[in-house]
Amino acid sequence: MFVALEPRRLYRQVAEQLRALIETGELPAGERLPAERELAERLAVSRPTVREALIVLEVEGLIQIRMGSGVYVNRKPQLQALLPADDSDGPFELLQARCLIESAIAEEAARVRRPEHLIVLDELLAEMAGSLENSHQALGIDRAFHTAIADIIGNSALNRFTGLIYDRRLSPYFAKLASYFEGPHTWQLALEEHGVIRDAIAAADPEAARRAMREHLTRSQKRFSESFGEEPSRED
Repeated sequence: MFVALEPRRLYRQVAEQLRALIETGELPAGERLPAERELAERLAVSRPTVREALIVLEVEGLIQIRMGSGVYVNRKPQLQALLPADDSDGPFELLQARCLIESAIAEEAARVRRPEHLIVLDELLAEMAGSLENSHQALGIDRAFHTAIADIIGNSALNRFTGLIYDRRLSPYFAKLASYFEGPHTWQLALEEHGVIRDAIAAADPEAARRAMREHLTRSQKRFSESFGEEPSRED
């Protein structure tokens, strides 16, 4: 029923395999899919890869994710809303890319920061502290904080790149994933991590700034790696 996959956009290959099983009726409407852990074991991929694939199928309308219950096959929609080809970067790939690039940006920012740069960061932290209950506002401020760090270097290409890669998370696919795992608690954690980054930059400590940014984005990835809450029942 399930075939182990070779590395190449694994989450899309997982989605393709599950989509085929749904379309052929091997996974009929109303059936609960095996739990993430079991799917990962059968397909020989990581659980985050399975999670990304399930989000693809949910955006397409083929499945429904019920937190704490499981993942269920929907009736096949008349028009299948496939994701555009340019949306091929998975959330975990994006976060990994940001981790590598923005860690270096934070390191350099700590070397060249000036007092006016810290004022901007402090204002953004204060704004974010008042927006934890509003994910839309918190997201915009989060973006502004990361691009403000790139601004410190004074390189417009880096600033533009930081904004562009951040905006990849505004796709319906990433937004759907975020809807399960983001909320006031996770924004509070992000705010605290932003504070550590700010303090390292203020201290003109490049290594600490790099480490703080890497830690922040690594933890962000872990927050998106939480389980959907479904596990196989004892009867399975």
